[in-house]
Amino acid sequence: MRSIRYQAIADELRQRVRAAPPGTVLPSEAELSAEFEASRVTVRRALELVRDEGLIAARQGFGWFVATEPVRQRLERLLTIESQLETSGRDAVRRVVDFAFVAPPAHVADELGVDRVLRVKRISLADGEPFAVVTVWCPAELGQHLSMADVEQRPFYELLAIELRGATQTIGADLAEPGDAELLAVPVGSPILKCRRVTTDTGGRPVLMSEHLFPAHRTEFVVDLPNDPPSAIPTGLRLVDGA
Repeated sequence: MRSIRYQAIADELRQRVRAAPPGTVLPSEAELSAEFEASRVTVRRALELVRDEGLIAARQGFGWFVATEPVRQRLERLLTIESQLETSGRDAVRRVVDFAFVAPPAHVADELGVDRVLRVKRISLADGEPFAVVTVWCPAELGQHLSMADVEQRPFYELLAIELRGATQTIGADLAEPGDAELLAVPVGSPILKCRRVTTDTGGRPVLMSEHLFPAHRTEFVVDLPNDPPSAIPTGLRLVDGA
């Protein structure tokens, strides 16, 4: 019996995605159409067949990717996402790609009020796959005793010899630039979630600033909302003027 074209393409895609890591982004429909010398309609039908088996998924801005369990982070407490992943039984690893004492960029200098910082950039991996690129800036005087091995093995919250009060966290959307896209293994220009966190000591002084970049198709932030009196605008929600 002659194989139907979209089923043959689905068979090939099925083999590929089963051998690929979770979250891997597939070639675009146009690229697959050229590769298989088939129409976009035929390729999409093949993709939908594989999707219905739970092997792949699609999201606006990413196209098709190997299905994966989202990396979830709860925002109610001052915890690292790695610690939350380990609690859920997933293997979380930090890999430092930059460790240097430098002059901070203007927005970091304004926030921390210093002219010299320890800058650490790292990749965070869950079960061996990248899920975040994190850059942390710390006043040089607080980080002068730290080494690359220290920050690769333990979070700053445990390494700083001061007591912390809490943090303010702002989450927005952005597009992956080439360097970060390569580290996250996503296409350049694909959607990412950008989380900026400013941590303060018990006296209210900012002592850490960090920027976390997450691939949007693999990340969920979870917040429990208490049953407080209704408000027109939820606490902490700010409208951003895009003009």
